[in-house]
Amino acid sequence: MRPTGPTGLTDPEEIARSLRAVMGSFATGVTVLTTPGPDGHGMTANAVTSVSLDPPLVLACVARTSRIHAAIERSGALGVSVLGGDQVAAAHWFADKGRPSGARQFDAVDHALGAHTAAPLITGALGWLECRVVTTHDGGDHAIVVGEVLAADTGADDADPALLFHRGRFGRQDPPAPLLRAA
Repeated sequence: MRPTGPTGLTDPEEIARSLRAVMGSFATGVTVLTTPGPDGHGMTANAVTSVSLDPPLVLACVARTSRIHAAIERSGALGVSVLGGDQVAAAHWFADKGRPSGARQFDAVDHALGAHTAAPLITGALGWLECRVVTTHDGGDHAIVVGEVLAADTGADDADPALLFHRGRFGRQDPPAPLLRAA
């Protein structure tokens, strides 16, 4: 029988394993983070969220050992493409550590360079952000990158539902259910 509440784990390795399992049960949207330039880089990410509307800020969490971490530090810019349910191939491509380095990795996907940052933005995405990095914070083995949004745009209204990541798999968002109203 599964426990109905917290188990009281104290071993750091067990906590880390359980944390990964618990957070894996939390469905998230899927993005591709990008940086501009010949040494630019892209990465599939789900740890992205809005922080503030005034000023407009978002954050992304990236592993300190990742190639994109160094690329973000060099460029000071970040592009965010919010993927739709039909963009699983792009999500897999930017999660593949074997893809080419630098700008060549973008040859495999349709993209356009952002007007404000020159960061590659994935064509057909549900939305795009162009950000100037304003600060980073220590987040253990990750850096919490905060970016000021310089430009934001959404894709077509008839676009596919969002691409989701849940329990280690990509999936499509179900069509929205009608809101229930309290009686």
